[in-house]
Amino acid sequence: MKAIVVQKQGSPVSNNVIYRTDWAAPEPPGPGEVVVRTLCSAFNHMDLWVGKGVPGLDLDYPRVSGCDACGEVEAVGEGVDPSWIGRRVIYNAAVPVADPPRPGDPPASTLAANYELIGEHHFGAHAEKFTVPAENIADVGDADPVEAAAFGLCALTAYSMMVTKGDLRPGQAVLITGIGGGVATSALAIAKHLGCPACVTSRHQSKLDLASELGADHAVLDEGQDWSRDVRGWTNKRGVDMAVDSVGKATHLSCIKSLARGGAYVTPGCTTGPDATTDLARIFWNQLRILGSTMGSNDEFQEIVSLFRSGHLRPAVDKVYAPTDCVNAYERIEAGQQFGKIVIDWR
Repeated sequence: MKAIVVQKQGSPVSNNVIYRTDWAAPEPPGPGEVVVRTLCSAFNHMDLWVGKGVPGLDLDYPRVSGCDACGEVEAVGEGVDPSWIGRRVIYNAAVPVADPPRPGDPPASTLAANYELIGEHHFGAHAEKFTVPAENIADVGDADPVEAAAFGLCALTAYSMMVTKGDLRPGQAVLITGIGGGVATSALAIAKHLGCPACVTSRHQSKLDLASELGADHAVLDEGQDWSRDVRGWTNKRGVDMAVDSVGKATHLSCIKSLARGGAYVTPGCTTGPDATTDLARIFWNQLRILGSTMGSNDEFQEIVSLFRSGHLRPAVDKVYAPTDCVNAYERIEAGQQFGKIVIDWR
């Protein structure tokens, strides 16, 4: 079958990507699994990590990545309702992994889920067909496959960290750094859905302009300065209730200084590095919350897909490519040129 294949690790990733027509098709689905025929697949930053190599994870190459896709269920395994066949679905790439209990372990009532990722640990959806657990799929009806493919993982990540973990309330002020990426644009959509005033930052004025068209209330051009005073000025010196930061080292301290008392700093990643400088005095005196978040559960996925199906949330789509143009797609995401999701149309 046709597939976009990462031949080996290396950077730039685009140098090691090829379009193949002889990739092995999936085996028949096992118990609890479905095989999906791909309509569209979408890129995440994870596709670059798979190409560069994930620290601490030994991946075999060549391999197919892809954590997001929309397709039609073609076959189901044992124990799966056959009425799934023919339905248009998207999937949650996060597959929970159970930690075996050991003698003397403390209660796990607050232990966070451990996930493996379809498209990272397991072969993904940048191919004509792929296999996923049935419990990870969600019906999207007759939704546009381009939008549906662009929606899943980033919307889930943003929803889990902002609503479930961060407890964002309607009307609270939100700061979102690095607007343009899939998680950041999803965070903006969720903030506006909840009636939250939103401030965005970017190194590119063009991305700030696009974010303003999507409803951002304030925009900060990030030229390496401490922009926290600008953000606090926008909130009449009160500060924001939540800072959504996937940039990391370059923006962390400005985010901390932008937060109101009791505010939450939530992070799903750190594209500029993990070794940020922080301000512990502000954290304890202002009673701030620091929350890390990775992906989300299937229950959260069903909640966020309900908002997509009902038309309350839509993803930002940057550009659509044919599978044969996959190298250019990788080059665009590597250069950080995108605003929203890059999509591959397999139809």
